[in-house]
Formats: sequence, C-alpha cells, structure tokens
Amino acid sequence: MQPLIFPEYDFRIRHSGDKQEIFDFVRKRFVALTPEEWVRQHVLHFLCTEKSVPRSLMAVEKRLKINTLTKRADVVVHARSGRALMLVECKAPGIQITQQVFDQAARYDMVFHVNFLLITNGLTNYCCRFDYTNNTYSFLPEIPSYSDMIATL
Repeated sequence: MQPLIFPEYDFRIRHSGDKQEIFDFVRKRFVALTPEEWVRQHVLHFLCTEKSVPRSLMAVEKRLKINTLTKRADVVVHARSGRALMLVECKAPGIQITQQVFDQAARYDMVFHVNFLLITNGLTNYCCRFDYTNNTYSFLPEIPSYSDMIATL
C-alpha cells in the first residue's frame, strides 16, 4: 500500500483467498484492505497513539440516517458523555478532496453536530473547528488532541 503522511504503524495484515485484510483494533475484527481502509486505519492509530483519543470512544463506520437514506460516517470521536466531538471523513489516496467531499461531511454533521471535522485522503488533511454560536468555522494547523477537543465542550 501507498505510504501516507501519518506515521507508520505495525498493522496486522492477512491474506484471505486472493484478498488482503487488515485488523481494525476498534471494531476488533479483520476488514477488507482497500485504499480507503488503509487511510482509515492510519487515522484510527494516529488519533489513539498521537492524539490520546481513547479507543473505546471512537466509532467506525457509524450509521446515520439522512432523510430516508442510511449512510455511514468513517470515524466519530465521542466524549465520555456520549456527545460526538469529531467527525472524520476518509477517502482513498487517489481521491481528491473537493467541495463535494466537504458537502458530504457537512450533511453528516447535520446529524452529529460536532466541534471538529477532519477530512483526509492520507496525503492531505483538512481539519476545522466549528463555532456554532457565531456560525463560523476555522481551519486548524494541526489535528487537535483529545484533551483539546474536550476543552471545547
């Protein structure tokens, strides 16, 4: 798989027939190793290892309903109270992050109402903080730590 801008991690990868699978330590099972999953697994390890997000407070492929459609958010980081803090949208490295990707994340945020949004394709990260009081958002120079996310509650 392609190297990403995240640190390298020691992933458990196995072959199942002619396909590769990677162990998802949050879901506690092997999943198909696609380019998007490669990015998602890096993000999960990065958030847990580098940003001190408790593994138990991350939800992967969390289901949500928008009107009559069922969708899945790649990663949602929660506070211990259960409130969603950060929404992460992962794309494969070959997918450009466009306005369409931001629009998709914005639709998901109508359900979660998070303070932080991270959009990544593993080569480029965009992280922003929402200010719902003033109806504004600002791009951040780096992904916040879990304690910084909690401090915004």
